[in-house]
Amino acid sequence: MFCVWLLVAFSLSWPSLALNSGDYMGKLPAMGWNPWNTYGCNISEEILLSTAEQLINLGLLEAGYNYVNIDDCWSVKSGRDNVTQQIIPDPASFPNGISGVASTLHSQGLKLGIYSSAGTTTCAGYPASLGYEDIDAATFASWGVDYLKYDNCGVPSNWTDQYNSCTDRWTNMQNDTCIGLTNPAPPGYDWSKSLTAVRYGRMKDALQRQNHSILYALCPWGFAEVQTWATGVGASFRMSKDIKASWDYVLLILNENSFLMNYNDFGIHSDADMLEVGNNGLTFPEQRSHFALWALMKSPLIIGSKLSNLSADQLSLLTNPYLLAFNQDPVYGKSAAPFKWGTNPDWSYNASFPAEYWAGESQQGMFVALLNTASTAKNKTALFSEIPGLQQHRYGIIDVWTGHYLGCFLHDYTTSVEPHDIAVLIFTNCQK
Repeated sequence: MFCVWLLVAFSLSWPSLALNSGDYMGKLPAMGWNPWNTYGCNISEEILLSTAEQLINLGLLEAGYNYVNIDDCWSVKSGRDNVTQQIIPDPASFPNGISGVASTLHSQGLKLGIYSSAGTTTCAGYPASLGYEDIDAATFASWGVDYLKYDNCGVPSNWTDQYNSCTDRWTNMQNDTCIGLTNPAPPGYDWSKSLTAVRYGRMKDALQRQNHSILYALCPWGFAEVQTWATGVGASFRMSKDIKASWDYVLLILNENSFLMNYNDFGIHSDADMLEVGNNGLTFPEQRSHFALWALMKSPLIIGSKLSNLSADQLSLLTNPYLLAFNQDPVYGKSAAPFKWGTNPDWSYNASFPAEYWAGESQQGMFVALLNTASTAKNKTALFSEIPGLQQHRYGIIDVWTGHYLGCFLHDYTTSVEPHDIAVLIFTNCQK
């Protein structure tokens, strides 16, 4: 479902959240699993615990995927408890309650995520949290929940924003210009004062009052210029509506997110939605491009497929050590960013041919990604003088997919990239 991520604890001061070695919850993008894209409303304790075992047995927990999340439809749909006003877990689907699931996951070294919405109902029509923030935050904390995905459905008319933003829709850009927008905000409008920001801020405040830290995942679908006010509210923010397992949707979200990379840093990440690796609809080269770019953009890496269906190649992709190390780098907080668009002029807004040349610093070296959006194989060249941050004329290059050292190159490197595939390279010192 739709969403954004947020960090909650006693204070917004990051040092107070220190866990170890200067780290804190939400400093790095979250990693885990979500059932929505494969199970929808058919979620249960049995599915969650079975998936937890698979995360462990497949080595995904060891690779960093430690959140097992519940999405929509986990509660009784008819309403809240008449006395406590708490949301009631569906007793048929969760016979041991949410706290029972949390306890089991915690004993396995995993964490539990839950779902609600900043409206009166969730996207599937279940009870949501607007007006019940303190009750729900206290309930989630008492159950041992570690993560809250907070959606944007069920918003009543009196909570609708006064103005519309160009980012509130997917198809309102033409020739880099926002078109067809009704009631746009005046120049310089402070979106942190919008009702959307207020709704999400209410849950932040409620979560902060609890004695159990919860990672708060904002999911306003990119509305209300969320990127301008999410820092200090959430650890990540969903910048689009839901992803689907199709190349068009991958490119659509990639295009939108490519313009938001300056907002990413430690403790705040633009969430490009769940990973579709393992779901039908994408070729394997398309899955490679999708995963590589989500990792390089430092989006939260939340698997959205049935783990039992993963092939060896898909599992290897999801656990690629180079890309996971980039995504989770504790020294370099900034994501990779486009340095050249390729098919179109630089800074073109185009959902079919987004930016194709990306680069980002890491402890491993400079990552450079060369995406082929065309339907035929293309030679792609990384010209050293065009790549921000490169200071030398000679670099050794490692292929992220094979781990092989390709050699020492002067001034540029050219490789053939298959249709919809991506080359990902690490630029480092030449080996002797």
